[in-house]
Amino acid sequence: MLTEVQTAQNVWPMLTDVVFVPHAQDEYQRLVEVLDNLIDVVGGDEDHPLASLMEVIGVLIEKYEDEHVPELTEI
Repeated sequence: MLTEVQTAQNVWPMLTDVVFVPHAQDEYQRLVEVLDNLIDVVGGDEDHPLASLMEVIGVLIEKYEDEHVPELTEI
């Protein structure tokens, strides 16, 4: 496990502009753009090397929306 942590420590600085928890609207928008770009590259290919990154970014966006975007109510 130590090897995985060391690898993560080495590559993390290169990923911090792509993988982060959004705390503000501008960060949320940046993640949405990242996801849009990933969708363009990955498409529906679940075996694509970036498919899991696309899923992680989607979860981060969903978490932000759950906490900050009001749900639409029926009129």
